[in-house]
Amino acid sequence: MNMDLFQLSDDPDSGFPDPDNCKHAEGLLAYGGDLSTVRLLNAYREGIFPWYSAGTPILWWSPNPRPVFLTDTYRPNKRLLRTLNKPWGLSYDTCFESVIDACAEPRTGQPETWITPAMKRAYQALHELGYAHSVEVWWEDELVGGLYGVAIGKVFFAESKFFRRTDASKVALSKFISQLKLWGYTHLDCQVPNPHLDRLGAVSISRHDLRIAIRRGLMLASTHPAQSPGTWAQYSPSP
Repeated sequence: MNMDLFQLSDDPDSGFPDPDNCKHAEGLLAYGGDLSTVRLLNAYREGIFPWYSAGTPILWWSPNPRPVFLTDTYRPNKRLLRTLNKPWGLSYDTCFESVIDACAEPRTGQPETWITPAMKRAYQALHELGYAHSVEVWWEDELVGGLYGVAIGKVFFAESKFFRRTDASKVALSKFISQLKLWGYTHLDCQVPNPHLDRLGAVSISRHDLRIAIRRGLMLASTHPAQSPGTWAQYSPSP
């Protein structure tokens, strides 16, 4: 481990270094600490998230720029619009554990997963507090896709998604962005840039601008119950 990198103390409420001062090219900010709910919530409120492999210290990241979907301007492309018109089912927070387990399954070319048992437990704890949420996509009675992440203020931080039927994860993302707009959310953050997100309509904003959006969302009084901690299961569309 690079000893010039900031090491977090054992106190989960000790705070992080200022992300805007991060000099690492990929946004690696700090290491160590734990995955307690206090530390995780402190991290997300500053635009920071954990991402590491089993057997290594916990690594904390805040990349610049950040790929986000802006809920006010997002529009699915024509091909995706045709896909969205198929008879998909959609729900929220009805099977969080199943979604995170599916996201943790090995993928082609990726035999190992960063969603370790410790990460699962940490986000399950956030879910029980009403901060972590899942989006589920169904085909008939089968769970075929979805995503999970963390809601802070008016920003949703997408952690991972999965699919078991072609385009199911795209459906989850697109329908969810539209729902977030109705709930008053402004950004869906995807953390790490990649060409796939660009093709789906993500845009790049600076880390600084994302942090401003987080702070504004936290300062504003909630205008919809879904912006406050709690389960989203009651917002699942009727079958």
